[in-house]
Amino acid sequence: MLSGDCPLVATPVSDVQFRNVTKRYGSVTAVSGIDLAVPPAAFVALLGPSGCGKTTCLRMIGGFEQPSEGQVLIRGADMAGVQPYRRPVNMVFQHYALFPHLNVEENISYGLRQARPRLAARDIHFRADEALAMVRLAGYGQRKVHELSGGQQQRVALARAIVNKPTVLLLDEPLAALDKKLRTDMQIELQNLQRELGITFVLVTHDQEEALSMSDLVCVMNGGRIVQLGQPNAIYNEPADLFVAGFVGKTNLLSGKVAGNFVDAVDVVLANGTVIPARKNTPLAMGEAVSVSVRPEAVRLVPPRQDGLEGTIANRIFLGSTIEYAIQVPGIGILLASASHSGDALFAPGQIASIAFNPNAPMAFAGTKNNEITQRERNHAEIISGRPAD
Repeated sequence: MLSGDCPLVATPVSDVQFRNVTKRYGSVTAVSGIDLAVPPAAFVALLGPSGCGKTTCLRMIGGFEQPSEGQVLIRGADMAGVQPYRRPVNMVFQHYALFPHLNVEENISYGLRQARPRLAARDIHFRADEALAMVRLAGYGQRKVHELSGGQQQRVALARAIVNKPTVLLLDEPLAALDKKLRTDMQIELQNLQRELGITFVLVTHDQEEALSMSDLVCVMNGGRIVQLGQPNAIYNEPADLFVAGFVGKTNLLSGKVAGNFVDAVDVVLANGTVIPARKNTPLAMGEAVSVSVRPEAVRLVPPRQDGLEGTIANRIFLGSTIEYAIQVPGIGILLASASHSGDALFAPGQIASIAFNPNAPMAFAGTKNNEITQRERNHAEIISGRPAD
């Protein structure tokens, strides 16, 4: 579902809601007319390139920025003019922002000790220990910050953010500074923590893998607008437009024309005459120029044969569980293919291979003439998922 042009209908129990929110900085519009509703206890990722407005949205939820137009609501309450410390939210930053002169427990309980009315010392200590246990740092309360690893410091920052039991936890690229292995471990920890706490997490990231693997809903942003909102598998397999298809994961964007128009399917003929069949659920005219998003895992390489599409292996990249090929195809250009180690023939650079399409990996209609998406097409975009090639 698209937002901004086709608002997501909110319910009164939405933990976070944007109503036609625009944010300007002088003549620059950072966020433009966003409508969004985040259901309770959801893990939502705001995904997009630098400058798309995702961090601005997060800061408006937290109260660090105020919208130029529209409303930001938390649990149905308008947050206009409400200071950050009075909002039922907490934020975890990319840089941990821990106090170096305080120990772990003092860092975690800092906000509790500033609360009014004052909490009893034993209650503060209990809640700090409880938060430490949740992030698997029980017994670390008296450690100094400099005695902790980067991953442990990030856990302390998380414990500090959840100790006062917020309605919404805001995460501003919290794992960007961690190495690959630790980042993967922390992704799992965050998912487990979100389920255990049962509160809404809103994550800002430009890492597609992070957004797809961690969240219940992915909100893809570009140019200050929400271009697609949906579950991770829908974002990946059913891109709403060419931007989403190209930004989320790797894909082959192939231009062609509608050559066969059936009740629920179309045939798209590419420039070199190759026909790609796909299901349709929006009207298309014969001869209409379209683009098709074909994921690398939908492209299969087989030994050369007389019929079908052929290309020359330009490059082969070992990626652990898979091998990625770049194939130079006459009349098309470079085509990416992803193959597993088992059950797939291995090809070396310079070899000729025939190309088939995997019926289990869908091809999605992603755009129209000249790869452009008009406003009308944004409003009415429908996805065509693949049917097997003959």
